[in-house]
Amino acid sequence: MRVFEKSMEFLARSERVIPLGSQTFSKSRTQYPFGVSPHFLTRASGSRVWDLDGNEYIDFVNSLASITLGYQDTDVTQAVKAQLESGVIFSLAHPLETEVAELLCEMVPCAEMVRFGKNGSDATSGAIRLARAYTERDYVAVCGYHGWQDWYIGSTARNRGVPSVTRELTRTFKYNDLDSLRALLDARRASYAAVILEPMNVTEPLPGFLEGVKQLTHEHGAVLVFDETITGFRFASGGAQALFGVTPDLATFGKGLANGYPISAVVGRREIMKLMEEVFFSFTFGGEALSLAAAKATLLKLKTEPVIDTMRTRGIELIDGTRRIIEMHELSSIFSVSGHPTWSFLNIRDTHAHSALEIKTFLMQELHQRGLLSVGTHNISYAHSKADIASLVGAYADVLPTIGKLLNSGTLRASLRCKPLVPLFKIR
Repeated sequence: MRVFEKSMEFLARSERVIPLGSQTFSKSRTQYPFGVSPHFLTRASGSRVWDLDGNEYIDFVNSLASITLGYQDTDVTQAVKAQLESGVIFSLAHPLETEVAELLCEMVPCAEMVRFGKNGSDATSGAIRLARAYTERDYVAVCGYHGWQDWYIGSTARNRGVPSVTRELTRTFKYNDLDSLRALLDARRASYAAVILEPMNVTEPLPGFLEGVKQLTHEHGAVLVFDETITGFRFASGGAQALFGVTPDLATFGKGLANGYPISAVVGRREIMKLMEEVFFSFTFGGEALSLAAAKATLLKLKTEPVIDTMRTRGIELIDGTRRIIEMHELSSIFSVSGHPTWSFLNIRDTHAHSALEIKTFLMQELHQRGLLSVGTHNISYAHSKADIASLVGAYADVLPTIGKLLNSGTLRASLRCKPLVPLFKIR
């Protein structure tokens, strides 16, 4: 049996100086069953990671979907090493800023101009500030997860510290429900600066949904923003907007833009983006050269190798294999699979006697023992092999029927070796 002794000891040390022991909420102990999970990783290569206790895993988290090519991709690493020899940051702009911006304008349908940030929250916040400046309006309609900044997080249950006047300005609509968006826009006509959404997350857009969002947004004089922090360079080289054929006014990118290096981007129509000359969106590290070198290498690889097609193929193998197991063991009342092949979800439902979180806790407990790192999503990378996919499908073939039996016998709680995960902020 795998043990996590060093990980647990280090977590106690870490929590003395870091809230929750992690700089990222989604990497903290709130997301991983306590005592039966690793809490620290020390090394990564390709599709594999190693924890503080030396346990090896096939990684289906992939640094919260920021890794698309695989850890330590040779081309990206070489580009970063070469740039390191010349310098990391400079007193004036580096040519890489222009070169990467040109690649984005070439690859992304809506991109005519580009500004860089360091994470997805920078980019979405920049896009909203830009939309407010362009329209001279305040309200924002949101759908999906858009980062930690006040303008968005104030609309969620994690709104402590956000002024009530700020929370009031952001309203939520439902995905695949045009009427919910229409109701928001009609209730405050000529008040909305932007409509921002993830073009796809857990479920696919219904026919005409994204087109309808664009039409409604423009009818009300607002700016349409696609948050492609995850979908960009994962669903297609030009993002979900290229895949679905719907071009927004602005779009935001991050995560897979540089295969894990810290960089994000706001891109969009020249008419709107030119306002960045007046809107204050500026970072000392916005033109940091190592991340730009990584971004250039990543984008060039996306153009020259079958990255997206390979990820999609592996994802389809995983989805199809998992669905066969669910159907074979008549578990569809508990489990289902949804999402895009490169970013899919194993959905878990409550039963009459057990919560979905209790079931998820047991699932993660067993996957970790089998050398698989997952939080219920399948974040595919170019480095995942057919054998990696087969390993996860094989684990599901063992664990999912076991869960069904434990639920039927009422012994699932007794089979947990830790306390179940507790309800927390749900981002999607």
